[in-house]
Amino acid sequence: MDFPVPLPPDYLEKADELGVSPEDIEEKFVRGAGKGGQKINKTSSCVMLRHIPTEVEVRCQKHREQANNRISAYKLLIRKVEELVKGKESQKAKKIFKIRKQKKRRSKRAKEKMLEEKHRRGELKEKRKDVEPPT
Repeated sequence: MDFPVPLPPDYLEKADELGVSPEDIEEKFVRGAGKGGQKINKTSSCVMLRHIPTEVEVRCQKHREQANNRISAYKLLIRKVEELVKGKESQKAKKIFKIRKQKKRRSKRAKEKMLEEKHRRGELKEKRKDVEPPT
């Protein structure tokens, strides 16, 4: 697969794995919206991509240059298709799950077990203190 923009190898692998090919992507350049004044109103630097088989549509206007917006849009499209196809197995879903798990409070039993082990360890260390040197 040869995309019209240079993509990093990991995105190319992901696209190949998901079956996203450049022929299935419809590309449009439109005028952006928001801040920017005359520049935004005159140039078509905003990129719209549509993956025809999955009907996933993305729009990118992060950068001032059209070329950079194209690269970002293709990356975004591949990530969106991955989320749609893989669901819970997608990289973004895994990242979200990991953060949720880290923020989640320990259960009462798990906390008790951890504290019990800490007390045992503390007692062991306390016993080491009382050793007197031989006279």
